[in-house]
Amino acid sequence: MLHTELIPAREKSRRLLIMLHGLGDSIAGYRWMPAALDLPWLNYLLVDAPDEYFGGYSWYDFAGDLVPGVERSRKLLVEVLEHQQSNGFPAEQIVLGGFSQGCLMSLDVGLRYPERLAGIVGISGYVCNPEKLIAGLLPVAFQQRVLITHGTLDPLIPFAVVREQVNMLKAAGLHIEWHEFVKPHTIAGEPELEVIRDFIQRCYGNS
Repeated sequence: MLHTELIPAREKSRRLLIMLHGLGDSIAGYRWMPAALDLPWLNYLLVDAPDEYFGGYSWYDFAGDLVPGVERSRKLLVEVLEHQQSNGFPAEQIVLGGFSQGCLMSLDVGLRYPERLAGIVGISGYVCNPEKLIAGLLPVAFQQRVLITHGTLDPLIPFAVVREQVNMLKAAGLHIEWHEFVKPHTIAGEPELEVIRDFIQRCYGNS
């Protein structure tokens, strides 16, 4: 089981955001998010990836063949989702989100998951084998609500590549909300947080 940390909501709630970090980061890198999003009814589950990487953690080997690591991490994250459901957070109350490598994993797991989630958030990442993902989609995938954001100045994950992948997913019939930001490989402060906050609120039917 992956190492996780639950940050409880300020109000009693079964709503949960599971946030997955990027390469070389850890749980510690996202403890700021609850205060920044300022959604008092939202619980947060922060998760460490399985492999150590220069003082942080990694979800897969980005320099070699991604697939074995992605598939291994997918299984571990499905276990996290199932464990949270047994702890009283139903699938339809869970938003699965991530940044960079965490974005890839949130899309990979969320779009394959056999139950409808509240939403999926992918920030500054990409898709592992989009053609294979599309070919294996379950009917429930077309009911998932997805937000993907990316930076036009990203030096690590080219903007044009990600936009093309998103267009492929949209053409397959997936419901994706796409936002572009003039930013490098980061979260673009309050403007991007406002987009994420608004999406999460709408996932739960909040105005």
